[in-house]
Amino acid sequence: MTIFEQVIDRHKTRSVKWDLMEMIYGIEDASDILPMWVADMDFAAPKAVTDALHSRIDHPVFGYSYMCEGCKTAVQNWLKERHGWHTQNEWMLFHHGVVPAIASVIEAFTEKGDRILITPPVYPLFFSIPEKQGRLIVESILIEEKGNYQIDFESFEEQLKQGVKLFILCNPHNPGGMVWSKENLLEIIRLCTKYDTLILSDEIHGDLVFPGHQHIPLVTLAGEEADRIITCVAPTKTFNLAGVQAAVMIATDPEKREKLKENALAHGQMELSPFAAAALTAAYEDGGPWLDELLKVLSSHIDYTIEKITHAVAGVKINKPQGTYLLWIDYRDTGLTEKEIMDKLLMKGKLALEPGSKYGESGIGFLRMNIACPRQTLEDGVSRFITALT
Repeated sequence: MTIFEQVIDRHKTRSVKWDLMEMIYGIEDASDILPMWVADMDFAAPKAVTDALHSRIDHPVFGYSYMCEGCKTAVQNWLKERHGWHTQNEWMLFHHGVVPAIASVIEAFTEKGDRILITPPVYPLFFSIPEKQGRLIVESILIEEKGNYQIDFESFEEQLKQGVKLFILCNPHNPGGMVWSKENLLEIIRLCTKYDTLILSDEIHGDLVFPGHQHIPLVTLAGEEADRIITCVAPTKTFNLAGVQAAVMIATDPEKREKLKENALAHGQMELSPFAAAALTAAYEDGGPWLDELLKVLSSHIDYTIEKITHAVAGVKINKPQGTYLLWIDYRDTGLTEKEIMDKLLMKGKLALEPGSKYGESGIGFLRMNIACPRQTLEDGVSRFITALT
């Protein structure tokens, strides 16, 4: 049995995905509901990572830690080998996750009342973090046709004309699964340069891209405009390490790095834990074969899910994502409202997915499904989906 076939019981491990179902979905008893919602995988981390953590635990003193040059070099080598991105160690700043990194960038480089541009349907915290900080969210809604999305550059430029301080790019896109093309990325850079807009590029899913598609780090196309881009990467989605809490902010501009350091000091933000350092370094140094196998498993899972559900349930359409382990399920032709389909899934199918409205109004009519689990669990989830809607 491979690591990707092993079913691991995650109940009573303080798992948000498995142990907070009653709270998340407002259900009195969710013990018989299968969670396929939040974006963490049900696979064990690479052995290299667990070995590194065990080794660190064997030294029983857990004092203040820091991210050494070896940690940075591990990131540097990974980005060069996987994405052709030649970074420098001094460009890197570490944070406790991409989400808090996004919050830090927003706070450091914008003021209350500033406009921040996003492209819905998109990751919910792209809405909530700026709003909590008193910024004004403006939207350029993606053009959708038969489940495929494109950037509406006419709308995008109209928003920039109004004075946008920061654009948050999601690449690969969550929840749509698009891996933005070189042409799209170049146009983003051109327009943001024209209107002097800073770009925050969230590339947390950049390693999870399927054959036939290539993740391109935005900054590698930016040339002289590289300094207007801050990129966020992390091993957490790639290697299922969200709870370890480690991410990297990469900025070529020393003034921007200094501003981010000052922001960290203002919040008393400490360096990452010794466990985060050990896990990140091991993942990037030795996790390549694990990831290569994972991508094969995910692609097979996606094909299976699409074939089974679309053949069994009338009115449901699913496009194969170019990246991520998330399916964006179009149920608009079923005639069901979001409440109706969520009730059917939860009460009849005993299955928890995410409603599309969580990703903005343009997400209404869609569901997000996480298929990163052992095949046995996946088949159970697909069966529950079909039971709920037939």
